[in-house]
Amino acid sequence: MRGSTAVRTLVTLALLLLPVTPAAAAPSSPASASAAVELVPAWSAPLSTRGRWIVDADGNRFRLKSGNWHGASGTWNGSGDQNDNASHHAGENGNRIPLGLDRASMGSIIGGFAELGLNSIRLPFSNEMVHDSRPVTDAAVAANPGLRGKTPLQVYDVVVQELTAAGFAVVLNNHTNTTRWCCGVDGNERWNTSQSAATWESDWLLMVNRYRTNPRVVGADLYNEVRRNILDDPNWGWGNDHDWFAATQRLGDRILTEANPKLLIVVEGINWTGIPVDGFPHDRPTLTPARTLSHTLVASNKLVYAAHFYGYTGPRHSGATGTGETSDPRYQDLSPEELISEVNRQALFVSGEEGHFTAPVWISEFGVGGREETGAKPRAWFERFVDHLIRSDADFAYWPLVGWHQNRTGNGWALLHWDSAGQRMGLYDGDDWRASAWSRLINAPSRTGAVPTSTVWKMLSPDHGDFVQSLRMRAAGDWDNGARKAACPDGLRLVGLSHTGNRGLCTSGGPVAVSTYEVVRDERHVSPDWASGYTKFQCPPGHFATGYAVRGARVSSLLCTATSQSLSPTGRTLWFDRSDNRGAARGADFASGHYKGQCADNEHVAGIAFTTRVGASGTPDALYCRSIT
Repeated sequence: MRGSTAVRTLVTLALLLLPVTPAAAAPSSPASASAAVELVPAWSAPLSTRGRWIVDADGNRFRLKSGNWHGASGTWNGSGDQNDNASHHAGENGNRIPLGLDRASMGSIIGGFAELGLNSIRLPFSNEMVHDSRPVTDAAVAANPGLRGKTPLQVYDVVVQELTAAGFAVVLNNHTNTTRWCCGVDGNERWNTSQSAATWESDWLLMVNRYRTNPRVVGADLYNEVRRNILDDPNWGWGNDHDWFAATQRLGDRILTEANPKLLIVVEGINWTGIPVDGFPHDRPTLTPARTLSHTLVASNKLVYAAHFYGYTGPRHSGATGTGETSDPRYQDLSPEELISEVNRQALFVSGEEGHFTAPVWISEFGVGGREETGAKPRAWFERFVDHLIRSDADFAYWPLVGWHQNRTGNGWALLHWDSAGQRMGLYDGDDWRASAWSRLINAPSRTGAVPTSTVWKMLSPDHGDFVQSLRMRAAGDWDNGARKAACPDGLRLVGLSHTGNRGLCTSGGPVAVSTYEVVRDERHVSPDWASGYTKFQCPPGHFATGYAVRGARVSSLLCTATSQSLSPTGRTLWFDRSDNRGAARGADFASGHYKGQCADNEHVAGIAFTTRVGASGTPDALYCRSIT
């Protein structure tokens, strides 16, 4: 890319000629946007997932080679700085817009993204931005006069329109509640710290619906760097109002069912828990909780996990500096082998094949100081981290893309800088030491082409309430009143249960379902007596199990879905009341710490056995497994 001066000049000139049109409403599609020049290699929307890979509508791998164009989650004061003082935190000037629009035309900024080899942009916003009705100041959009008089959200509309018209995929990112720089103890620690969870959800539905007809708006990154505030921590699966797992599960399903079923749902890990001072418990969990509790959305091919890494933070280091900070090592203090081990442990383990948590992992933020960074450790960390992104073929997004400079000093972290006169200093325009590593990352060999469909594994976890992931069963209403119900996403079948803990495992490749189902609460269909002395629920002929319900720990009912296919009339009893009984089954440990039973890959669950004798808990003890013919 460094040698492509002529191409870059043509691209920039083409974009500079593009008009910036008003956006009274959200853009309808790339075809209706003002830009006509596509700068990104062709790809077809929407995006979805196959195993650990993100794929386009044609089933070809689409690696997110992304950057963050920040500013709409902070206040841009129109003079080249993301101001951090209290008045701008309060948003007095209302300039909650992507950075750089006061110094460079939108076309030249987007052209710069293309020069960097990007195909996608993570576009942060704050909830305050969504509702700010004040027009941005003229100074904030001095290089883009067509944006004068627009509200921050209307400016955001035009940015989305122009990015997607140029061929970029856009992932919307709710970065903060209130408009300010992120990420300390600042009122933005959780999705519901400075606002209610209901407001958070309604704002997301508003944003998703706003861009619903633009197919290149491909994802919703639900919230940025969830962390502890002064008094309490977020958690993953406790069932309270600090439960990040439950909040993202609920909102992800709402977006897919109420607003746009085509979007990727991006869930970041937990960024920080505890007090970051020696002597107090503290940790950076990141995605490690997904080892034992993973998301299952109503659309099983739309989940993407995300994690952030910076050299100045660490596995148990918040990145804070000053009196009382933890003495735990930072990532830049680790050896190459230790860094690989930690990044895999905290995030990239998710992309291991055939686990209940298998999904793509997007490293949606990483970065390092630029020309002004002279430290040996930060520089070495960046090189090592880039090497591991290449080694693991991970999706990534650099933070940040756009910054400012004056006499070659300023916001050195950014890859593209403009001074107050509009003169650009890009990654390849001078002596930026990151250029070689960036070129290595962008141009590294990676998986391309068609990704074959693979076996899907999804966990059911009715820990604190219903976990019905079947759209068909949601439409059917309450099929076991008062019980906690769990159902596999449509197209998947139940293949495993835990003896205690109420967890289930779903997989693909079973009989093809038809629209009818039956809820079984008695033994009328039991034949033969495959678990003598135990109470048994068995699917009727022509049905296979896709869900279940519990009251407390006791099995309440078995959900059976009809198929037009011929099913085997005989089966086998699989006991798991005294130990795991999964054979050579895949799907990983879907109920850590509990005995589990799992039918073979070529079988389906036809029945559940449990005991109702006095003093018994009524938990599942055996499965009746039948082969798939």
